[in-house]
Amino acid sequence: MASSSKAANEPATIEPAVIDLNAAHLTLGTAVAKVKILKGINLQIGAGETVGVLGPSGAGKTSLLMVMAGLETLTKGRISLAGNDITNMQEDPLAALRRDMVGIVFQAFRLIPSLTALQNVSIPLELAGCADAETSAAAALRSVGLGHRLTHLPDQMSGGEQQRVAIARAIAPKPRILLADEPTGNLDSATGEKVVNILFKSAQEAGAALVLVTHDASLATRCSRVLEIEDGLIAGDTKQ
Repeated sequence: MASSSKAANEPATIEPAVIDLNAAHLTLGTAVAKVKILKGINLQIGAGETVGVLGPSGAGKTSLLMVMAGLETLTKGRISLAGNDITNMQEDPLAALRRDMVGIVFQAFRLIPSLTALQNVSIPLELAGCADAETSAAAALRSVGLGHRLTHLPDQMSGGEQQRVAIARAIAPKPRILLADEPTGNLDSATGEKVVNILFKSAQEAGAALVLVTHDASLATRCSRVLEIEDGLIAGDTKQ
């Protein structure tokens, strides 16, 4: 009787990349002020991968992250996120996809100052129609060690606490892609270490791809893969 198991030489199923860039170009400005930022990036990142992005200032690291987030539109080439081609996607469906699939942690936190930590984290969940938005937001805040800060405003919290609120906001919808731009840039080393540990743990628990832009080589090498960006191109791609 034939065995129901797969043959030993049968290829394993390969899941599509959650981030897929094909000959990606980005040019900003107009006329004589045009600047070529990305110059033909080919890049695939799989679910669960952690990717550190290194490079000098002006190399295109943050622009690459903004393209991955759907916040910058490619000048030429193609990009898909979680199997969705967003190259020419209209803003409303793009915003919905970004809300559901992408969590973004900015260096500058970008919290709404008049809202509590719980309200800041609840907003994307409410926009997604989550029936228990506050419950999920509270759980996300507890997961980053801020269960005691639910009713506090941003200016009542330290910089590290504000960054953890931003992380909770990013991870609460359980995105497939987590993007972080210099998340420790405004923090002291001890607080930055805590924030980074939370990012890695959150990505691992969600099975999300984590892309981390940083100037800190030691932080980048904690990732399973390190990209080096120079002058708008990938100059190095190393798996750890």
